[in-house]
Amino acid sequence: MKRSVAVIGKGDAFQGSPDYEIAEKIGFTLIESGYRLVTGGLKGVMEAASRGAQSASRHQEGDVVGILPGSEKKEGNPYLDLILPTGLGIARNMIVAASDAVIIIGGGAGTLSEAALAWQMRRLLLAWRGEGSGWGARLADKPLDGRERFPGLEEDRIFGFDTAGEAVSLLQKHLKDYL
Repeated sequence: MKRSVAVIGKGDAFQGSPDYEIAEKIGFTLIESGYRLVTGGLKGVMEAASRGAQSASRHQEGDVVGILPGSEKKEGNPYLDLILPTGLGIARNMIVAASDAVIIIGGGAGTLSEAALAWQMRRLLLAWRGEGSGWGARLADKPLDGRERFPGLEEDRIFGFDTAGEAVSLLQKHLKDYL
């Protein structure tokens, strides 16, 4: 079974920006490594990750899923295989955060809400340490709060990473502890 990994982050990241570039590399690397990509389906980091995923040689139909806040499929970015318009607005963040793992790249309040939901649902979280003032860099290498989510699990935190390869290595190393 393919595990689902959500990529969340800056919705207004533009092509050529550091956030967009790392998201595109992560999308590509996730699919090449046998994962399924889940995003909020819109622009910015979501589009970049979807675009990267589509370009992977191991990409198969259904590997790139967009969970849209609105009720129109046309709102989704052009790189999605499966478009799920929810009509839920920001409440759709709960669905995105329910993925097997969540990767944070920059982002504002919406990204923080998804990260907090994923943390409360005891999901594995990874965060890009890269440049910018987004939540990803601020949360990397820290627990989101003081709760003990998994008694006996010493390394429970939001794992920081610098490259797409490092993110997938962290997934491979830690995902089993969070399933």
